[in-house]
Amino acid sequence: MLIDRLKRIVGEGGWITDEQTLEPHLTEWRDTWRGRTLIMVSPDTTEKVAKIVRACAEVGTAVVPQGGNTGLCGGAIPDRSGKQVLLSLSRMNRIRSLDPNGHSLVAEAGCTLGSVQHAAEDAGRFFPLSLAAEGSCQIGGNLSTNAGGINVLRYGTARDQALGLEVVLANGAVWNGLRALRKDTAGYDLRQVFIGSEGTLGIITAATLRLHPAIRNPKTALVALNGLGQATGLLAMLRHRLSDRIQAFELIPDRAIRYVSRHFPEQSVPAPDHPWFVLLESVGDERDETERSIMAAIDSEVAADAIVAKNRSEAEALWLMRHTISESQKREGASLKHDVSVPVADIAAFIDQASSAVLACLPGTRVVPFGHAGDGNIHFNLSQPREMDAEDFLSRREQLAFVVYDVVERFKGSISAEHGVGQAKRNDLKRYKSEVEISLMRSLKQAFDPNNLLNPGKVIL
Repeated sequence: MLIDRLKRIVGEGGWITDEQTLEPHLTEWRDTWRGRTLIMVSPDTTEKVAKIVRACAEVGTAVVPQGGNTGLCGGAIPDRSGKQVLLSLSRMNRIRSLDPNGHSLVAEAGCTLGSVQHAAEDAGRFFPLSLAAEGSCQIGGNLSTNAGGINVLRYGTARDQALGLEVVLANGAVWNGLRALRKDTAGYDLRQVFIGSEGTLGIITAATLRLHPAIRNPKTALVALNGLGQATGLLAMLRHRLSDRIQAFELIPDRAIRYVSRHFPEQSVPAPDHPWFVLLESVGDERDETERSIMAAIDSEVAADAIVAKNRSEAEALWLMRHTISESQKREGASLKHDVSVPVADIAAFIDQASSAVLACLPGTRVVPFGHAGDGNIHFNLSQPREMDAEDFLSRREQLAFVVYDVVERFKGSISAEHGVGQAKRNDLKRYKSEVEISLMRSLKQAFDPNNLLNPGKVIL
């Protein structure tokens, strides 16, 4: 029997069938997707992952890989049949090796993003991938969704941080591509095929990650804007003056700050009374050039006001406010989230047009667009109208998504920027991707997983 075989593979403490214990693993963070599972197995080696996949393949049972379950799109949640095996990578949480001189480390898929950051810091190096869930999200999931975060402007996405991968394939074979090479043109770049595939083509079990020199003299500031249109002008001016020292450039509306203040009053971030803000961070600033650049922006009326953190404690308080936005919106009531991207130059026009379209469709909706303006990634979130029932609001999910995505399409953007596709957007791909793109993705899926046993029903149908 499959269940008994899986129990033997992972050993005592490596499996769970109790429904109550399984509940956090079967529910997405926003309570949007819920699933059931035959059993959850938690292997602690790549060999055991391979044995699990082979055992499931022999009887035609699907496997759903799961990391920290923070993706927001239902990509790591099994279906409702109760016939799929949930494979948690959480016990595969070792840093296998670290090479400070070579600026790389090898981390297993179950390592939290925070633990990778700390390992790099302990070695006098810097791992730039950073996002709100870094204490619980896992590096395998980050790579499987090509996570972005706050530092994409300077360092790129998760894809840019991976030098090599170790992957268990649909037939249980293991591809060991854990090379630390900066250049390799020997055939197809297989690692890039698996990154962003959400476990539908193979299960990432480890990665060789690119490290960077430790950051020097970080400067953090909350800059107030009189209008949304100032954001791109401020970014252009700062990049001209500071070049690639701009590490983060986060757009925040005053509504988001009010949410944080209401639900997390202990944070008490003093914010000037303005409609928009940018939380920015620069590095390598030895002559206070960041402060001078911000003052020049204010003098030029590209910005209105600013709070510059005097120390790391003040900087951390500003970043905590930014990272608390999603949780404060959750406490505010029902919400719909749209992780999208548009060209940086079009951010203001996109937000204006998308906001108008949403309000025309459903008056009273509270629009909360925020996020990584430096790379064009906006979390175009919607909070329920105050007078509307939460369930009624959520029933408009598909309608409002099309309203937003149609505007994204108008600007030649993407309906998924960093959270992946999962279950949430798999049907939308057919509407916003060409037939050629859909056909190519289906061909890849058929080639890598011909029996559709790796995370079926996610990304591509």
